[in-house]
Amino acid sequence: MTAADGTMRHDWTTEEIVALHELPLLELVGRANAVHRRHHDPNRVQKASLLSIKTGGCPEDCAYCPQSAHHREVELTRDRLMDPAGVIAMAARAKAAGAERFCMGAAWRQVRDGREFDAVIAMVEGVRALGMEACVTLGMLKPHQAERLAAAGLTAYNHNLDTSPEFYGRIITTRAYQDRLDTLAIVRSHGIDLCCGGIIGMGETVRDRASMLRVLAAMEPHPESVPINALVPVEGTPLAGRPRIDPLELVRMVATARLVMPASMVRLSAGRSSLNREAQILCLVAGANSVFYGDKLLTTPNAGIGEDAELFAAIGRPEPIAEQASAA
Repeated sequence: MTAADGTMRHDWTTEEIVALHELPLLELVGRANAVHRRHHDPNRVQKASLLSIKTGGCPEDCAYCPQSAHHREVELTRDRLMDPAGVIAMAARAKAAGAERFCMGAAWRQVRDGREFDAVIAMVEGVRALGMEACVTLGMLKPHQAERLAAAGLTAYNHNLDTSPEFYGRIITTRAYQDRLDTLAIVRSHGIDLCCGGIIGMGETVRDRASMLRVLAAMEPHPESVPINALVPVEGTPLAGRPRIDPLELVRMVATARLVMPASMVRLSAGRSSLNREAQILCLVAGANSVFYGDKLLTTPNAGIGEDAELFAAIGRPEPIAEQASAA
């Protein structure tokens, strides 16, 4: 059976990762927890808040995304880019509620120079001035734009692979897989952390999930942040009819990601609202060490702050219920 002892590797094969993923569940979770403890404080769970700073009208055709302009049956209000002062105020409220990282997402295909990008730079600077980590997801970007983001103090840039190279064309046709890899290379070359993961439950196979993890683990160093999302089917999108995944599939994916990328932050992201408290705790035992905190993840529901207070109390880290900013 494939060994995974917490050693940093960049030469994983898809077959090795499939073998890990398919271990008996208790064995898989046990191994992942041991590796997690070797590289992380098992009692520390970072809270991140996610805000949609520009919603809807994206020219990409991602089959899962309600913000795509291609999916005209989705009921979604399109909003222009938010004002930096309003965003920074929401970040301050999120910090008061316990969030350490503030993530901002704009429904763009790519970054364009001009007033809107200048406004994003001001947002990043404002969030960093609060003493919070700042992450943005803005689509593709060019080297000089990454340079500006780095100068503004950006902590991380989110640009997910979404799925395997083999399955990608069935989910997105308006952007090539290589485009994503090129953007990630630009981000890393400017000293910004990578936040890069994917989505499960879109009709992909276990091998596709393993293939995506192989691509991530081949990066040197591994992405500092790896969000693991479960599809949230949205009416009007091509994937609206997909059934929600079994929570244990998410546990397996978290555990496998932890084994192949021992030092990365594994983020329990979209789909968490459909998990009960015990399933979320099992994901934390399996190696997740970050959750998104707030009522929404861009445009889809997330666990409420009251539920999260109960979750943290259950694992022995009681959290005060404070006012917080819901992501738009």
